[in-house]
Amino acid sequence: MSSPTARSKEYLEGRGYLVAVVEKWNPHARIRQDLFGFIDLLAVKEGETLGVQTTSRSNMSSRARKIADHENTPAVRQAGWKLEIHGWAKDTRGRWGVKVQDVS
Repeated sequence: MSSPTARSKEYLEGRGYLVAVVEKWNPHARIRQDLFGFIDLLAVKEGETLGVQTTSRSNMSSRARKIADHENTPAVRQAGWKLEIHGWAKDTRGRWGVKVQDVS
């Protein structure tokens, strides 16, 4: 099974973005650390910079609160970056589908 981050990377690349995984594993703290505290993927395309938080569809509201409440969010927004949450879930046929929420 692929991770939400891997699925979103493939999804964005299919839409013409250059994508980098910016969430890193910190082995000393034994946690994953997001860029600026809330970005898993950084994508660029034609004058656009997009920061993406990936998750399951059921966790989208908690991720939206995380981004809204984070101290770094205003600086990222002021830089003109677009912010999205990608929520993944399987449909009735077992295929993955994404719900994209713009939280810019």
